[in-house]
Amino acid sequence: MGLLDRVRGRRSGGVGLFVDGPNVLRSEFDVDLDNLRMIAAEHGRLASACLYLDEHATPGLIQAGEAHGFGVVTTSGDVDVKLAVDATRAVAEGQIDTLVVASRDTDFKPVLEVAAERGCRTVAIAPGEHGRSDALASTAHESHTLDK
Repeated sequence: MGLLDRVRGRRSGGVGLFVDGPNVLRSEFDVDLDNLRMIAAEHGRLASACLYLDEHATPGLIQAGEAHGFGVVTTSGDVDVKLAVDATRAVAEGQIDTLVVASRDTDFKPVLEVAAERGCRTVAIAPGEHGRSDALASTAHESHTLDK
Protein backbone atom coordinates (compact mmCIF):
# COMPACT_ATOMS: atom_id res chain seq x y z
CA MET A 1 0.00 0.00 0.00
CA GLY A 2 1.41 3.33 -1.00
CA LEU A 3 1.62 6.56 0.95
CA LEU A 4 -1.29 8.10 -0.94
CA ASP A 5 -3.52 5.14 -0.07
CA ARG A 6 -2.58 5.46 3.61
CA VAL A 7 -3.33 9.18 3.61
CA ARG A 8 -6.71 8.49 2.04
CA GLY A 9 -7.41 5.84 4.68
CA ARG A 10 -7.41 2.80 2.42
CA ARG A 11 -6.49 -0.43 4.08
CA SER A 12 -4.40 -3.21 2.60
CA GLY A 13 -7.02 -5.71 3.71
CA GLY A 14 -6.81 -8.87 5.62
CA VAL A 15 -7.39 -10.06 9.12
CA GLY A 16 -5.07 -9.56 12.06
CA LEU A 17 -5.38 -12.20 14.80
CA PHE A 18 -3.90 -11.25 18.18
CA VAL A 19 -3.94 -13.93 20.90
CA ASP A 20 -3.42 -13.13 24.59
CA GLY A 21 -1.61 -16.36 25.46
CA PRO A 22 -1.54 -16.10 29.28
CA ASN A 23 -5.30 -15.47 29.40
CA VAL A 24 -6.38 -17.90 26.69
CA LEU A 25 -3.97 -20.83 26.72
CA ARG A 26 -4.89 -22.14 30.15
CA SER A 27 -5.58 -25.75 31.02
CA GLU A 28 -9.17 -24.99 32.11
CA PHE A 29 -10.03 -23.74 28.61
CA ASP A 30 -8.27 -26.33 26.40
CA VAL A 31 -8.03 -23.93 23.45
CA ASP A 32 -6.91 -25.27 20.08
CA LEU A 33 -4.77 -22.73 18.19
CA ASP A 34 -6.09 -24.04 14.88
CA ASN A 35 -9.65 -23.18 15.98
CA LEU A 36 -8.58 -19.60 16.64
CA ARG A 37 -7.06 -19.37 13.16
CA MET A 38 -10.20 -20.88 11.58
CA ILE A 39 -12.48 -18.34 13.29
CA ALA A 40 -10.24 -15.48 12.18
CA ALA A 41 -10.06 -16.85 8.62
CA GLU A 42 -13.87 -16.79 8.41
CA HIS A 43 -13.53 -13.01 8.22
CA GLY A 44 -11.10 -12.91 5.31
CA ARG A 45 -7.50 -13.52 4.34
CA LEU A 46 -5.34 -13.94 7.43
CA ALA A 47 -2.72 -11.21 7.09
CA SER A 48 -1.11 -11.94 10.46
CA ALA A 49 -1.53 -14.25 13.42
CA CYS A 50 0.39 -13.32 16.57
CA LEU A 51 0.55 -15.25 19.82
CA TYR A 52 1.72 -13.17 22.79
CA LEU A 53 3.45 -14.97 25.66
CA ASP A 54 5.30 -13.88 28.76
CA GLU A 55 8.92 -14.66 29.59
CA HIS A 56 7.89 -17.77 31.54
CA ALA A 57 6.43 -19.54 28.50
CA THR A 58 7.82 -23.01 28.00
CA PRO A 59 9.82 -23.81 24.87
CA GLY A 60 7.13 -26.35 24.01
CA LEU A 61 4.42 -23.69 24.04
CA ILE A 62 6.52 -21.40 21.85
CA GLN A 63 7.18 -24.25 19.40
CA ALA A 64 3.48 -25.16 19.35
CA GLY A 65 2.56 -21.59 18.47
CA GLU A 66 5.08 -21.52 15.64
CA ALA A 67 4.00 -24.97 14.40
CA HIS A 68 0.42 -23.67 14.12
CA GLY A 69 1.52 -20.71 12.01
CA PHE A 70 1.66 -18.00 14.65
CA GLY A 71 4.31 -15.37 14.99
CA VAL A 72 5.21 -15.79 18.65
CA VAL A 73 5.98 -12.63 20.60
CA THR A 74 7.51 -13.10 24.04
CA THR A 75 7.92 -10.19 26.38
CA SER A 76 9.42 -9.64 29.80
CA GLY A 77 6.93 -6.84 30.34
CA ASP A 78 3.16 -6.88 30.37
CA VAL A 79 1.80 -9.05 27.56
CA ASP A 80 -1.38 -6.97 27.46
CA VAL A 81 0.49 -3.75 26.77
CA LYS A 82 2.59 -5.25 23.95
CA LEU A 83 -0.45 -6.86 22.31
CA ALA A 84 -2.51 -3.65 22.61
CA VAL A 85 0.24 -1.51 21.11
CA ASP A 86 0.88 -3.93 18.23
CA ALA A 87 -2.83 -4.34 17.43
CA THR A 88 -3.44 -0.60 17.54
CA ARG A 89 -0.40 -0.01 15.31
CA ALA A 90 -1.67 -2.55 12.75
CA VAL A 91 -5.00 -0.74 12.65
CA ALA A 92 -3.50 2.77 12.53
CA GLU A 93 -1.07 1.84 9.76
CA GLY A 94 -3.86 0.28 7.69
CA GLN A 95 -2.27 -3.17 7.69
CA ILE A 96 -5.59 -4.91 8.44
CA ASP A 97 -9.28 -4.28 7.91
CA THR A 98 -10.48 -6.79 10.52
CA LEU A 99 -9.08 -7.05 14.03
CA VAL A 100 -9.58 -10.30 15.92
CA VAL A 101 -8.57 -10.38 19.60
CA ALA A 102 -8.62 -13.64 21.54
CA SER A 103 -8.67 -12.83 25.24
CA ARG A 104 -10.79 -12.75 28.34
CA ASP A 105 -9.28 -9.46 29.45
CA THR A 106 -11.41 -6.31 29.50
CA ASP A 107 -8.22 -4.26 29.06
CA PHE A 108 -8.55 -4.76 25.28
CA LYS A 109 -11.87 -2.90 25.07
CA PRO A 110 -10.13 0.41 24.09
CA VAL A 111 -8.22 -1.39 21.32
CA LEU A 112 -11.49 -2.66 19.83
CA GLU A 113 -13.04 0.81 20.16
CA VAL A 114 -10.15 2.52 18.37
CA ALA A 115 -10.19 -0.12 15.63
CA ALA A 116 -13.92 0.38 15.06
CA GLU A 117 -13.47 4.17 14.99
CA ARG A 118 -10.80 3.71 12.30
CA GLY A 119 -13.14 1.63 10.13
CA CYS A 120 -11.97 -1.86 11.08
CA ARG A 121 -14.36 -4.69 11.70
CA THR A 122 -13.73 -6.12 15.20
CA VAL A 123 -14.10 -9.63 16.55
CA ALA A 124 -13.60 -10.85 20.12
CA ILE A 125 -12.92 -14.51 20.87
CA ALA A 126 -13.35 -15.78 24.43
CA PRO A 127 -11.69 -19.03 25.48
CA GLY A 128 -14.88 -20.32 27.13
CA GLU A 129 -18.07 -19.18 28.79
CA HIS A 130 -16.28 -18.88 32.12
CA GLY A 131 -13.53 -16.83 30.49
CA ARG A 132 -15.78 -14.47 28.55
CA SER A 133 -15.50 -10.72 29.01
CA ASP A 134 -18.92 -9.16 28.52
CA ALA A 135 -17.21 -5.82 27.84
CA LEU A 136 -15.20 -7.27 24.94
CA ALA A 137 -18.19 -9.18 23.59
CA SER A 138 -20.44 -6.11 23.61
CA THR A 139 -17.77 -3.78 22.17
CA ALA A 140 -16.79 -5.97 19.21
CA HIS A 141 -18.87 -6.12 16.06
CA GLU A 142 -18.93 -9.89 16.53
CA SER A 143 -17.96 -12.24 19.33
CA HIS A 144 -17.30 -15.95 19.66
CA THR A 145 -17.09 -18.12 22.73
CA LEU A 146 -15.16 -21.37 22.37
CA ASP A 147 -16.73 -24.48 23.82
CA LYS A 148 -14.84 -27.27 25.50
